[in-house]
Amino acid sequence: MFGAKIRIERTLLEKVKRYSKIAGYSSVEEFVTHALEKEVAKLEDAASEEEIKERLKGLGYIS
Repeated sequence: MFGAKIRIERTLLEKVKRYSKIAGYSSVEEFVTHALEKEVAKLEDAASEEEIKERLKGLGYIS
C-alpha cells in the first residue's frame, strides 16, 4: 500500500500487531485503516463542526 506514514508509540504498535492478527486482518495496515475508517465515519454523521468537537471530546481525543 502506498501513502503517508504515521508514528505511534511502540506499546500501541505491539497491541495493534497482536489484535490485528487475532482478528484475522491480513496486515497491520489493513487493521489500522479499518479502525480509522470506522472512527471517521462516526464523525462524518455529525451535522456541524461544534457537534464534531463534542464527539471528539466525548471520545477523549480533545479537551
